[in-house]
Amino acid sequence: MLIAGFPAGAWGTNCYLVAPAAGEECVIIDPGHEAAPGVEEALKKHRLKPVAVVLTHGHLDHVASVVPVCGAHDVPAWIHPEDRYMMSDPEKALGRSIGTQLMGELTVGEPDDVRELTDGASLSLAGLDLTVAHAPGHTRGSVTFRLPETADIPSVFFSGDLLFAGSIGRTDLPGGSHAEILDSLARVCLPLDDSTVVLSGHGPQTTIGQERATNPFMRQVASGLGADPTSAPRRGM
Repeated sequence: MLIAGFPAGAWGTNCYLVAPAAGEECVIIDPGHEAAPGVEEALKKHRLKPVAVVLTHGHLDHVASVVPVCGAHDVPAWIHPEDRYMMSDPEKALGRSIGTQLMGELTVGEPDDVRELTDGASLSLAGLDLTVAHAPGHTRGSVTFRLPETADIPSVFFSGDLLFAGSIGRTDLPGGSHAEILDSLARVCLPLDDSTVVLSGHGPQTTIGQERATNPFMRQVASGLGADPTSAPRRGM
């Protein structure tokens, strides 16, 4: 298994390229703001051929490079239908101006081929089996992707802006809901094995076991008490 990840753009959003091995087909997860050069560098370094872009949610910091990346390689983009509008109307998704001086020149809109994700779907792409879980709370259409455990590696969980090392995604933007993100944590994250590797939308790698033990939101959801929304700083756009 090859996973090449790098932070990109103004928000340091993690973009991942996932393949069975170097020199094979790959999937690109969340090519966000200013991610295209890093994607091309990783493709060249590892001799990868992209077959799809998959998106954990529709915020601009996760989708801003979808059009150029999909266009350069003639591949589809997968997104949950409730977040699809954000690719064409990022300001509506944020409830405010994106700030053109900060963001620079942007290519908003949809790539030529957009496909919609559903809860529980299994995507067989590039020799990988990605299980999709709808996980609203940060946005209405947030999803996660999970790769199964193998003899060589534990399960890998791409959490988007649902779960971070020590925290969770913010819920104060349009479509966000504190109650829903807690439900998503309980439904999607708590059942996972402690050994599951968590690769999130921002920040460092962690594990479900580490977050179960130390993340204040995970601990309080596991206890059934609900989490104090001020107990840790949030991440994400």
